[in-house]
Amino acid sequence: MARPLKLSPELVVDCRDPERLAAFWCAVLGFTVIDRSEDKVEIGSWEPSVEKVRARQMPPTPVFIRVPEGKTVMNRLHLDVSPIDSSTDDEVARLLGLGAVKADVGQGPGRSWVVMADPEGNEFDVLRTLAPSRF
Repeated sequence: MARPLKLSPELVVDCRDPERLAAFWCAVLGFTVIDRSEDKVEIGSWEPSVEKVRARQMPPTPVFIRVPEGKTVMNRLHLDVSPIDSSTDDEVARLLGLGAVKADVGQGPGRSWVVMADPEGNEFDVLRTLAPSRF
């Protein structure tokens, strides 16, 4: 039986302004820029290396790549975020302050999550808080 490959996964986001979108998501997730070139910015919570990937399964690193066209339809893949030290409402307020907007994708009223969009219109959800029950 062949030995399974160990890969360093990347989650690629096409966008018009990689620097702006990377800065937004760094602020949202507490990540840092780990690599950049003229039309690409990679962010993450860890610095990818062969040794780290071989040692254990590593989380994907988001990579923002410049493309000429703008977003035209709802994303088929999106991020969900769960606050860990604040309420869902407090996190939504923080994200609005960072440049996100609330989005309507037909989810209807009374949902336990909030649909938002980043500065280029990519949808993401703010789910229930994982903070202790005081929130």
